[in-house]
Amino acid sequence: MTAGRSIEVHALHWRGVDIEITFERDWLSIAREHDLAASHLTVTAVQPKRAPLPVTETGYRSHFLHSEEIDQAGGPVGYVEAWLNHMAQSREWLDHEQTSRQLSLF
Repeated sequence: MTAGRSIEVHALHWRGVDIEITFERDWLSIAREHDLAASHLTVTAVQPKRAPLPVTETGYRSHFLHSEEIDQAGGPVGYVEAWLNHMAQSREWLDHEQTSRQLSLF
């Protein structure tokens, strides 16, 4: 019999976007049964709704990783903030920000 799921919900405000983060340390309780360390993290832009982020064009990202990565970053919020800041340095994101700032006549 598997134990109930434990999903943490966190909030982050990043560069004008309100983000909801969910984190399940032992995704679907498979670690105990299969000697895995599959954690599940989701990132959702809630305001503005589904705003693009450096880790997702759609405002939603599902990500599987080892829970030690989350712990090393100080928790789910620290991990997501560092991930966003790192990816915000990419040429694609810098171009997106520049385009977003410019007024369009069409």
